[in-house]
Amino acid sequence: MKCELIGGLLLLNLSACVAAPVTPAVMPAPPAHVKFDSVDFKNVLRWMAPANSSDVRYSVQWKIYGDADWRDVDECQDIRELRCDLSRVTSDLREWYYARLRASSSSSSSSDSAWVLSPRFSPRWDTQISAPLLRLNASEQGIVARVRTPQAVAKKMQSSRLRTSLVYVVYVVDDAGKEEMFELLCCSGKIVVSKVKRKTKYCFQAQSVAQLQGHRSARGPAKCISTL
Repeated sequence: MKCELIGGLLLLNLSACVAAPVTPAVMPAPPAHVKFDSVDFKNVLRWMAPANSSDVRYSVQWKIYGDADWRDVDECQDIRELRCDLSRVTSDLREWYYARLRASSSSSSSSDSAWVLSPRFSPRWDTQISAPLLRLNASEQGIVARVRTPQAVAKKMQSSRLRTSLVYVVYVVDDAGKEEMFELLCCSGKIVVSKVKRKTKYCFQAQSVAQLQGHRSARGPAKCISTL
């Protein structure tokens, strides 16, 4: 009887020493669809929130292609937005860049997700040039359409001495629906449409075509004018 009591006490002591099972740390899900969206050299990194996320913040880093070290984007640390403007740090048109980001959640037992890498990005080759601006004037000789490069594009091209095969296409439609097309080289210029009917409405739209990059903008908004 005495031996049975001692054995029972030993079993109780051993069970008290067994550690409670450890719950494995749950890493937050990473953000998805990380990519650059660049228009007129405004280079914005965009992404989607992880599924079933709540109270998620993001931190972004960048580097030049070929460099070993990643650098923080100071204004995009611990942010809630699903975008980060990297125009300032990706402004050199000669370089290629990468960005990466991770998610952090205060509700998770492990605070940071894995890093997610963007595709390689070139501001020169990957930016989309928006449609040029149009200004119309009618005279006895016809219609003069002045075509002007968006200011951000003109400044970038001038400051960097960028050489590109940027062409502007101007579409002219009369009130009967007949369309005519004109082309002119970047960056400022005009076309004169002399073969027009009197007292007739003509509508103009312009489009940018970056031939080397293979990019073609959407047509800009229509601007209309009536002949004298």
